[in-house]
Amino acid sequence: MAVVPVYNILAVPGANIPLSLERFEKMIGRVPVSGERVTLIFMKEEKSREELVSDDFYPIGVSGTVTEVGDQGVLVFRCNTRVDLKSINIYPDHSIDLDVERRQDIEDLDDAVSAKRLKHMKQLMLEAYGENPQFGPMLRGMISRWASLGDIAGIVNRWLINSPEEKMAVLSEDSRDARELKLEELLRENLEFHKVNTEANSAQEEEYQKMYRENALKKQIEYLQKQLDSLHPEKVSDLRRFELKIQDLGMNESAKAEAEKVLKRLQQEGQQTAESGMLYDYLDYVTNLPWKKEIAQEIDLAAAEQVLEEDHYGLKKVKNRILQQIAVMSLKGQQSGSILLFVGAPGTGKTSIGASIARALGRKYVRVSLGGVRDEADIRGHRRTYIGAMAGRIIDGIKKSGVSNPVMVLDEVDKLSTSFHGDPASALLEVLDPEQNHSFTDHYLNVPYDLSDVLFVCTANSAETIPGPLLNRMEVIPFQGYSPLEKKEIAKRHLLPKALEAVGLTAEQVNIGDDILETLISDYTRESGVRGLKRCLDKLCRGAAVRFVRDKQTLSVTKENLRELMDSHPLPHRAVRDHSTPGVVTGLAWTAVGGEILYIETMFTKGSGKIHVTGQLGSVMKESAELAVSKVKALFPEEAQRFAENDLHIHVPDGATPKDGPSAGITLTTALASLVTGKPVPATVGMTGEVSLQSEVKPIGGLPEKLMAAERAGVKTVFIPADNEQDLTDVAPEVLEKLEVIPVREVSEVLTRLGLLEKV
Repeated sequence: MAVVPVYNILAVPGANIPLSLERFEKMIGRVPVSGERVTLIFMKEEKSREELVSDDFYPIGVSGTVTEVGDQGVLVFRCNTRVDLKSINIYPDHSIDLDVERRQDIEDLDDAVSAKRLKHMKQLMLEAYGENPQFGPMLRGMISRWASLGDIAGIVNRWLINSPEEKMAVLSEDSRDARELKLEELLRENLEFHKVNTEANSAQEEEYQKMYRENALKKQIEYLQKQLDSLHPEKVSDLRRFELKIQDLGMNESAKAEAEKVLKRLQQEGQQTAESGMLYDYLDYVTNLPWKKEIAQEIDLAAAEQVLEEDHYGLKKVKNRILQQIAVMSLKGQQSGSILLFVGAPGTGKTSIGASIARALGRKYVRVSLGGVRDEADIRGHRRTYIGAMAGRIIDGIKKSGVSNPVMVLDEVDKLSTSFHGDPASALLEVLDPEQNHSFTDHYLNVPYDLSDVLFVCTANSAETIPGPLLNRMEVIPFQGYSPLEKKEIAKRHLLPKALEAVGLTAEQVNIGDDILETLISDYTRESGVRGLKRCLDKLCRGAAVRFVRDKQTLSVTKENLRELMDSHPLPHRAVRDHSTPGVVTGLAWTAVGGEILYIETMFTKGSGKIHVTGQLGSVMKESAELAVSKVKALFPEEAQRFAENDLHIHVPDGATPKDGPSAGITLTTALASLVTGKPVPATVGMTGEVSLQSEVKPIGGLPEKLMAAERAGVKTVFIPADNEQDLTDVAPEVLEKLEVIPVREVSEVLTRLGLLEKV
C-alpha cells in the first residue's frame, strides 16, 4: 500500500478528491495506477520528500483507493476510512512505512438530515457560482454527481481559506453527525468569504471603470482645449495659462500640489474676491520660476582659465583657487562646489570676478546685494498672509536669472545687521549649507526649492564682522591689494579703454602715456583697489573730451596739463620724514582700504609717572603701550627712574582717525627704547609685529598691504615677525625688490640692529 504525504488537504470518508498526479508521483516515486490502495498522511508544514521526518505529520490519516488516473495531470482519490498512525518509519530511500489502526466512527448521522444538508449546500453553490461565466456551466454539470458534503469539499479543496489545523479538526471528529456539521460550517464560511470577495472585486472594478472613464473624458477635454488654444492663442485665459505652466514646468510634488490648490481656489472664488489679487500674484510668481534642473554642461578648463585671464590682471592665487573649484566640478559632474568668500578692500575685483566665473562656466550671473539688510524676510521671504508679501532675495535672484543653476554673488555679507525683525545672517545658514539647501523653503513660496545647483560666491571687506557659524560654511579667499605695477596694467587693459569709450573718444584722439597713469596712481589715489583710479580716469577723460571738442585736435596728456584736466590737487600722501627724531618710529598698519604707514611719537614731560595715550587708540593698542613701557623698563633698568619722575606721552597721528590692533607692539617698544636712549631710528625703517612679555615678536595679518604701503611711502627697511616670512610669497616682486625685509623673533634683535641695545 502506497503512503502519500499531502499538505493543506481536506479529506473526509466518503469524499472523492482530485489530486495532482505530478505531486502524487513525486511523493511515492512512481506513477499510480487505478484501483491502487493508498493512505494519505497530512503534513503540518509543507516540505519536500527528502526533508521529511516522522514528527512532521498529524496523528490521523485517511485510507482509500485511486479510482481514476486522468490524462490531464489529475487523479481521483476515494476516501474510505480514517486511520490512527501508531508509528511512522522513513527509510534512507525516503520511502515511508506505517503502522496504522482503523479509527472507528460514531454512527449517529441521520441520512435524511444529511440529504437535506447536501441539497441546501448545492443550492447555495448554485446561487453563488451558477451565474459565473467561468464556473457556472461546469458547476451545473457536476452538481448531480455530488453524493456528500465531502465530495463538495474535495472539489473546492484548492480554494478553501481554512488552515491545516481547521481541516484536521474536521477529520479528527469521531461523530459523523458532528463531523458533517463542522464540514457544513466550513463550506458556508468559505462561501461567504468568496461572496464578500466577489462583491469587493465587483465594487473595485466599478471604481476602476469610473476612474478610467473619467480619465478618458479628461484627456478628450484636454485635447479639445489644446486644439482651441492653438487656433486662438490670443483668447487663452490667464488661469488656463497657469494651468498649462503648472503641468509643463517640472515642479516637485509639493510645489505642484500647492500651485494646483491655489489655482483651484482662484477658479472657485473668481477674480472679484478680496484674495484674488494675492492668489493671482502667487501663481504668476511660482509659474515664472525655473523648476527644471539644468543639464550639466561639459567644462573646458583651458577656456575658463582664458576667460579669467582676460577679465582680471594679477590675482594669481585667487584664479588658481577658482580653477581648482571648476576642475573638481568638472570631474564630479556637479553644478556647484564649495562656498567661496572673497575678502578684501573695495575695488579689488571681488564682485567682478564672480561675473567672470559665470562667463567661464557658461552660466547665468546674478548679484544679490546684502549690505544693510536687517530683516530675515529679505532672505526667506514674507509669508503670504501679509499685505505686500514677496519672495526673498535668493529666490528672486533665481527668478531673474531664469535658470536653476546660476552663479549667484552674495555681495557685502559682512554688512548684514540684526534687528527685531530677525537675524538675516542666521537665515543664510540654510542657503549656504550644501547639506540643507536642496530643500530651501522660502516663506512666500511655502514649498521647498532646490538650491543645490546654484554656485554661491560671497564677498566681504572684512571677515571679522561675519558671525562664526556663517563664516564656518565658507572658504575664505583673501584679495590682496594691487601693487602700482598691477594697477598700471589694469588701467591700460581695462579701465582706460572703458573710460574713453564712455565719453566717445578713441586712443588716437587722446594720448595718455604710462607716466600719466603712474602719476594718477601715486598722486591721485590712495587705495588697495582700483576704484579710485577708475574715477580719476573717468574724470580725466571727461576733461579731455571738453578740450578735444573745443580744439578739434589730438590731445596729449602731460604732467603739465594733468592738474588742469583733473581740476583737483594731488592727494597728500604720507611719506617718510626727511629727518629722524629720538622717540619717533615708523609703523605699518592695515586698513579696510589697504595698508598705510603711521608714526609712533613719544616724549617725556615733567610729572609724576603718568602715561598719556592720545590719537584715538583702541583698547588693544593701549594695552600694547603699557606692555611696551614694562618691556623697556626691563631692558633698560638704569632708565626706569625716568618713568617714575616724568609723565610719558604717546601719540599716534592722525588724531581724528580711530586706530586699534596688536601689530604696533614692536613699534611702541622701539619708540620708547629710542626715547630713553636718545638715539634716533632712521625714518626709512618701518616695522610691524605683536610683542609678548617674553620679548617674542608675534605674527600679524595684512603683511602684503603693509609692505606695499611702506614701499609707496619711501620706507627702505622693514622688520617683520619671523613667522610671517612665509607670507612674503603673496607680496608683489616689484615691491620686495625695493625693500629690505628682515624677519625677527625677539625684540632684542630689532633694538640691536638699530643700535639701541648693545649686543650681549
